[in-house]
Amino acid sequence: MSEFRIEKDSMGDVQVPAQAYYGAQTQRAVENFPVSGWPLHKDLIHAMGIVKYACGVANRDLMKLQDTGKVRLNAKQIDAMLAAAKEVAAGKFDGEFPIDVFQTGSGTSSNMNANEVIANRAIEILGGDRFSKDKPVHPNDHVNMGQSTNDTFPTAIHVAVAVSIRKTLIPALKRFEDVLSRKAKEWDKIIKIGRTHLADATPLRLGQEFGGFARQLTLSIERAERALTSVLELPVGGTAVGSGINTHPEFGHRVAESVAGETGIPFVEAVNHFEGNAQRDGLVECHGELKAIATTLFNVSNNIRWLGSGPRCGFYEIKLPDRQPGSSIMPGKVNPVMCESMMQVCARVIGNDGCLTLSGAAGGNFQLNIMMPVMGQTTLESIMLLTGATNAFVEFCAEEMEANEEACVASVEKSLSMVTSLNPHIGYEKASALAKEAFKSGKTIRELCTEQKILPEDVLEAALDPFSMTEPQA
Repeated sequence: MSEFRIEKDSMGDVQVPAQAYYGAQTQRAVENFPVSGWPLHKDLIHAMGIVKYACGVANRDLMKLQDTGKVRLNAKQIDAMLAAAKEVAAGKFDGEFPIDVFQTGSGTSSNMNANEVIANRAIEILGGDRFSKDKPVHPNDHVNMGQSTNDTFPTAIHVAVAVSIRKTLIPALKRFEDVLSRKAKEWDKIIKIGRTHLADATPLRLGQEFGGFARQLTLSIERAERALTSVLELPVGGTAVGSGINTHPEFGHRVAESVAGETGIPFVEAVNHFEGNAQRDGLVECHGELKAIATTLFNVSNNIRWLGSGPRCGFYEIKLPDRQPGSSIMPGKVNPVMCESMMQVCARVIGNDGCLTLSGAAGGNFQLNIMMPVMGQTTLESIMLLTGATNAFVEFCAEEMEANEEACVASVEKSLSMVTSLNPHIGYEKASALAKEAFKSGKTIRELCTEQKILPEDVLEAALDPFSMTEPQA
């Protein structure tokens, strides 16, 4: 059998790998864009399958395919096309999408890739020869009916992003929130010293500190939900420029309804198709929420890294699990590798937000944004990275963290900020002088107060009770 077959499109003949399900337009794009070697994210490929399926259902239900004077398909052809789209959505043809991410800015090449794969697979399902020049299912006339790349490709991006957030990112964040909340409860009675400006501050409880981290994750979950909400409007139905030319007035609504049914996510038709086609502001907003989540995860993991520093010359208030040897030259050294991995991921996501911002602002000219493939790919990358790093951090670090109560308690009594609780008794100026004297002499605040009989013993004991300093006092 020959290594290639000849396919034809409006520009002429093209050599295509003999067994490929894609055709001429896909092959042209493969040859035109040998840029990164990065194919489309698999979630976007699957979303294109979902969208093509929904478009086929809408066309069937609107009876457009049977209208006199228009392209006609029988029920078997329609069913075969829908079955093929379902297979793409299920990931059975991921290897048939070879086009580089950095392609035509509308995503036309990838849209045609999907059309060609679905058409040829539908022919095969019908028992026909997908290599024949006489094709009973046509990529443009049938699979792409009522559509343009300009409305279906951004629709697929929105679907892929929303599904990925719902299925992967939100569960990962909830898992992390749960672990931090449990640690907060377990460590609620452990007193430690607070730090502001990386300098000693008043006492708090280790559980309170981790309760603050847990709240950061709660807010991150809310941000992820807002990120999902920002991409619920689907541009499909606007076709080339937003006018809806060559499609039924109900097409967009029906497709959105079908996609919602397939995914369980409440997608809706774009309120204004000219905005829906031309602007990707919703995607920029979505990634802005992802950037905020990355900022939180960086902060939490970095704080945990600091708290676990040591073991002898750092804080070492929590014990991080040993994951691997930390040095090629220093025997026995163990590093906070999971924290570092998370921080790198977050840095990447924060950087990705610049790509989304520039693409949304400068790439949308008149009726079309021409930066869509990189916007979709980058957003999906950010979701994937945040999900993977969060799950790994929970499994290999957060779950196994232990409190070092001895180190926590030891630092409290040494802190000069213990003097803060004496302000109501002796005033700020005298308390400040006491702190300076304690630092100079190397003595604790308690020792100096006892020596100098600053307060009656029972009053001093109550005032310097670390636990009472961790809550408001009446």
